[in-house]
Amino acid sequence: MAPRNDDSAPAHEDDRDREGQEVREGADDAPPETADAAAAEADTVGADTTGADTAETDPAGGGSAGDERVVAVRRVAAAGRRWRAGQLATCALLLAVALTGGAVAVGAARDGAGAAAAAAPASSAVSPELLAGGSLDASIASLQAHLRAQPKDHDGWATLGLAYVEQARTKGDPSRYPQAEKALARSLRLAPGNDQALAGRAALAAARHDFADALTYADRALKQNPYSERALSSRIDALVELGRYDEASKAADTADARRPGVPVFTRYAYVRELRGDVTAAHRVLEQALSTATSRGDIAYVAAQLGQLSWNQGDYKAALRYYARALAADDSYLPALEGRARAQAASGDTAAAVKGMELVVSRYPLPAPLVELGELYEARGAAGDEARARDQYALVDAWIALARANGVNADLDTALAAAEHGNKASALHAARAEWARRHTVHTADALAWALHVNGRDKEALPYARQATATGYRNALFLYHRGMIERATGHTGDARTHLAAALKLNPGFSPLGARQARSALEALGAAK
Repeated sequence: MAPRNDDSAPAHEDDRDREGQEVREGADDAPPETADAAAAEADTVGADTTGADTAETDPAGGGSAGDERVVAVRRVAAAGRRWRAGQLATCALLLAVALTGGAVAVGAARDGAGAAAAAAPASSAVSPELLAGGSLDASIASLQAHLRAQPKDHDGWATLGLAYVEQARTKGDPSRYPQAEKALARSLRLAPGNDQALAGRAALAAARHDFADALTYADRALKQNPYSERALSSRIDALVELGRYDEASKAADTADARRPGVPVFTRYAYVRELRGDVTAAHRVLEQALSTATSRGDIAYVAAQLGQLSWNQGDYKAALRYYARALAADDSYLPALEGRARAQAASGDTAAAVKGMELVVSRYPLPAPLVELGELYEARGAAGDEARARDQYALVDAWIALARANGVNADLDTALAAAEHGNKASALHAARAEWARRHTVHTADALAWALHVNGRDKEALPYARQATATGYRNALFLYHRGMIERATGHTGDARTHLAAALKLNPGFSPLGARQARSALEALGAAK
């Protein structure tokens, strides 16, 4: 996504009612047809339009985005015909609703959130800190009410845009991204160059996997406000995801000096983990957890600690941290997914399957869909093979949804298709992602896509690059070991396959089993 030119012309007073209409396109209780009408009205008054917006208002003229939506719905429908109704039908419904372009949030406000929104004073709605405390859905409803009354509040629009980005991230709902883009564009029209909206643009670009733009917007925001926590955090994210780890480390040090706190601590820890310093990463995350006060921060940091522990094969610690996260927020997706993964690695297949089924019934995202499919394959009960195929079929639907809402999904495509889809498509997507950014994750994805396409000599340098920073990841070690085995480097293959299983013996329902089989075959061949 190329950087957009911000329309800095001030809004006229007679636009007030129409600006209020833009707020209503994000209301959780609006039916899809109402949300579509609101989007169409917003487009007529100079809102920042995108290809996705065009598809919402004119499916026939939406170009490739509209075509992808049709294909996605057909794929989900086909998957639904292959499996009994119930869970898959629920996933299909969630995806189909999002594909309409309507403003439907997955898992809308619950537990009295609507009452909380009604009770919140309008003046508090513009505070970014509101997003970290209490219900995000309630905060968004409060912001919407505030902006209906005060549509010229550029801070309010910027905060709403950031809230939509956060909602998309936590609920796995990419249909929020075009709404975030419109809200942030409105803020910049009202106050050109304001740092909060620029930081929001950086966060949005990062969420859409456009990390070059994320870095550009973060730098622009920091020129306006060198102490912007969001911009400092997004700058670290962008540098990490562009594979510029030395710069990311310096950016983390700078952010820690300027704005120490949970957002910076967690990023600082991840940079250390990527360099193999797990001890430092754990220490920093524990410090972050000890300072976290809001439910959102506690859930986020505890889940990060759970993931770090799982990566090191410490499943008891991982389950303990995930329990802490879910005690703070029982619907937090990364914690639900991580808990199921740790249960599977601990040998509790029944709980793992049940947990991952819950995750995909709420948030049908590629990683848990693939994980559930592999859990079915590993379990091998009657009907599990068909159940697994159904999960893999839904990955294509999510990828189409993501792309329709401006998300670059090449890495998701490469990872899922290499194991459970079209291998040629996996390689095409992996090459496209590698052309954009050189990270350990893209190196691993390209190595594995080359491997499954029988191009192991080409794959080996990328597999080595994926493990070159010291990042302790059993999947990367497994991939490298299998590629070394295929290229005749049997000693190296034994070393890395054994290292993968020693580090995290349950790193994958299917991969761990294949690693053991390959290691046994290599031992027998000595």
